[in-house]
Order: sequence, then C-alpha cells, then structure tokens
Amino acid sequence: MSVEPTIAFGQQPCGFFPRRFLVAKVRTARRLQAEMGGRIVFFCHDSDHDPRETQTILRRRTTGEAEKLNFAVVTKLQRKFSPLYVKRITGDWQGKTLRRLPNYLDGEVIDLFRKTSAETVADFCLEMYRHMGLLDRIDVVRSSDPALRRRACDVSDYFVDVPYEGEIVRARAQDGVLRLHKGGESFITLPAAAYAKEQISPTRDTRLLWMQSVIGCTHYVTGAGEQAYLHQEEAPEITFIRRDGIENSDEAYTALSP
Repeated sequence: MSVEPTIAFGQQPCGFFPRRFLVAKVRTARRLQAEMGGRIVFFCHDSDHDPRETQTILRRRTTGEAEKLNFAVVTKLQRKFSPLYVKRITGDWQGKTLRRLPNYLDGEVIDLFRKTSAETVADFCLEMYRHMGLLDRIDVVRSSDPALRRRACDVSDYFVDVPYEGEIVRARAQDGVLRLHKGGESFITLPAAAYAKEQISPTRDTRLLWMQSVIGCTHYVTGAGEQAYLHQEEAPEITFIRRDGIENSDEAYTALSP
C-alpha cells in the first residue's frame, strides 16, 4: 500500500507580512500537492528567538527605497532572548505601524493588518498569514507546542525555555549549563535549573530529525540557506525539493492568496 504524501516546509515567523521566500515555499508545496496529492504541513519554528527573523522589508511607493520595519516588544530582555511565541507586542505598535503603511502600500492588505490582533509576535505573524490566504488548506505545526515537544525524539544539541529575570528566555544547553549569547564571545550563564522535555527545542543542526520524528513527511521543500546545513543523509526517507525561485526573496510579500 502506497503512503499518502506529506509535503512539509519549515520556517520561522518571518515578518508581519511574510518574506517572499516563504511564499515560494508555499507555492512549491502546492505545486507538488497538485501533482501527487497528499497534505501540506508548515513546520512553524516559533521557538526561535532572533528578532532579525521578523524584519519586514517594504519599499516606499514614492522612491522605491527599501526600509526595514519590525515589531516593538515590551522589554529589551524579551526582544533579545525570548522565543518568538513569547515576545509580547507593545500596545501602541500596531497603531504606529498602521499610520506608516500607506507610505508603502495601498488597498486591502492594510485593512487585513488593521483587523489582525494578537499578543505575541508569532501569533500576529500567523494570524496575518492566514488573513492573506497563505495558509489555506495547510496544517500548521508549531515548535512551541508542548504536546509536540513531548512526542519529539531526544536530541543532543538543543535550547531550553527557562525563566530569567521575570521573563522566559531561550538558553542554549552546552557543557551542562544554560547560556544566553550576548554577541561575539560574550555569554550570560544562567543559574542551574531543572527542566522538562516540554521546554526543549532543537538547534539548527538537530531540527530536521526533531521535526521529522513528529511530522513524518515524505517530501520536504528546502530554502536556499537550508541546502547548506541540512544533513539530508540523516533522513533518507525524505525526498528533498528545492523551493521554486522568486524575485526579491528577502522582501515582504503583500499580495493576497498566493
């Protein structure tokens, strides 16, 4: 009996309007589904903490100049070290951003931004992507989900979500201690703390096997950067497909129903 295809792709939340490389992954997955059937799974790595992941690059309508916009979150500690599913958006960010959007956009997409409401960065991104039609008929699996974390395989290299100075931070487990990377060769070593599997998420190098242990995909759509670090030999059951090309891949996608 043949196995129904499960076509997966992975990505961190990548801007309040999604970057175009995510749209390219979606289009590639939909093309494969049209050819072979099956279902599509978006592995949303909302456990990542890097605020640069959610930079949203838009171009001014008058000059064509590219500008970077991003979320404002409630504390500096959250901005630098909290996972995206924890980073809380400031109360005035959406209103301020809404006033700026006509410099870059017009039409329905601004109204979709206006009606999107969420407390955290990851939730806002996913809600916006849904409003834009990006996730229609796609199963979203989030790396922050405690149930998923409990089912996932053990990995030797990982991060742990732990309390620190009144916030939840994502610390790297190394040499028996938990550390926050401040930049360069500078680290903060956290006090020793017990933690459970529900607090663990993988590093870049262990993410594929961790994800696959839960999703069990047959096909995986890769981005250009993933080609350089994915250990494809670790998952011989997966057929890896490079995403279709798209212009200005790092910029924001602002159309509807890609």
